[in-house]
Amino acid sequence: MDDAPAGSGPPGGTKAAKAAKAAKAAKAAKTAKAAPDSKPATAATRAATTRAAASKMTKAVATRTGATRVSTGTRAASAPAVGDGRYREPGAHTSAGSGRSRSRALYNRRVQRADERWPVVARGLAGIFRHPDLLLGLLGAGPPVEREGRVLNRSSQALVGTVNRLSGSAEGFDPSAMRAQSGRVARVLMPIRTDVHVSGRVIPGPAAAPDVPIRIYRRYGSGLGAGPGSKQQAIVFFHGGGWVTGDLDTHDSLCRMLAAVSRCLVVAVGYRLAPEDPFPAAADDALAAYRWVHRHSGELGIARGQVGVMGDSAGGNLAAVVAQETRSDGGSSQPDVPTPLAQGLVYPVVDARLDTDSMREMAGEFLLTREAMEYFRQAYLPDRSDWATAKASPLLAPDLAGLAPALVVTAGFDPLRDDGANYAEALRSAGVEVEYRCYDDQIHGFMAMGVLADALALATEVCDSMGRLMRRSAPEASWA
Repeated sequence: MDDAPAGSGPPGGTKAAKAAKAAKAAKAAKTAKAAPDSKPATAATRAATTRAAASKMTKAVATRTGATRVSTGTRAASAPAVGDGRYREPGAHTSAGSGRSRSRALYNRRVQRADERWPVVARGLAGIFRHPDLLLGLLGAGPPVEREGRVLNRSSQALVGTVNRLSGSAEGFDPSAMRAQSGRVARVLMPIRTDVHVSGRVIPGPAAAPDVPIRIYRRYGSGLGAGPGSKQQAIVFFHGGGWVTGDLDTHDSLCRMLAAVSRCLVVAVGYRLAPEDPFPAAADDALAAYRWVHRHSGELGIARGQVGVMGDSAGGNLAAVVAQETRSDGGSSQPDVPTPLAQGLVYPVVDARLDTDSMREMAGEFLLTREAMEYFRQAYLPDRSDWATAKASPLLAPDLAGLAPALVVTAGFDPLRDDGANYAEALRSAGVEVEYRCYDDQIHGFMAMGVLADALALATEVCDSMGRLMRRSAPEASWA
């Protein structure tokens, strides 16, 4: 009983318990007196350990970023300071690690969904097309589609089958009906980026022509400040639709994505449409808008001379035309308006003759048909003598040397595939820097089919590639 620990007895304790407690306290005091330096030694050891860990962490961070710590507040020359004359987009960091982190986040759907708003119908369609085999079974579709060794993406196949089943066998082409249809479809196929500011305005058109509506897209947080490197690069974007359909609304979601992902200011152009305004109205509006953006770069917060062009389908045609016409020897060149910094051509129409293998082989199965292309050509280019002009068919220009670096994107199951491939090869042969990509399993228009998971990822990749091309093409110290 006398050996029990203090506090183990009944309330109030016993004399034996109190004596044991006193003996224990005396022993502790004696130990502390015999080793007075034990506590300070422990603290010193902890401090040394903390300093060693901090040093190890600093070395690890320096190794990852490529910066060697020389002394407090000093970095090696391999890690340039902000304002050193190299182009750096707003919010960019000098470390390679941070760039890799951003790239990973860009393709991480969990991260990107935080900046997206999905319309109810679009969300439902995305859920349905995540199970293409089930949908294809309900449609009574057969096995995977294969052409020339290419295999069509199963979600794309399900979308094509669904559209073909619902559209029936409509005859003829009515521009008004086609425009209304493209507007309805656009509202349910893409998520809407919410991290982009959008504003509209109207700018002067070509001489004796109506004003041109535009939309300006800027990613929140970009282009802020007044110091070096604060101004943005810009991309003038021309929508697709065969020069007959499409407008600022049908491509709003895509332009939002382009601004968010490329980190460039995007100016979308609402050019005149055929057949009401045939060739060269659309091309003239595109040139007028491109010149206006250059001449108002200060007002828009754009880095001087840092303007590129981009477009899909018929818009790719207009982007290519602007790149050619603004060369120093181009038909519409003007001294104060330089050629684009870069050109992005997404499944472009560059040969109005429509005489390629892909136009014949992919003629009627994958949404865009040869019949539709021939109608678009007739509406925009009613005079057959215009077909062979460079302003209508950029591929037929006699000389492509000196054009802006190009990103050319095509789809394997697209009648216009060979147009893009042929133009990329012609540019490369003329000494132009070209990045060419053919997404073999995709169809025409995939950039605006965000309800298909693969198409959305590839559209992100194209927008990212355009932004990288813009930054890579920028002359040093010309962005201020």
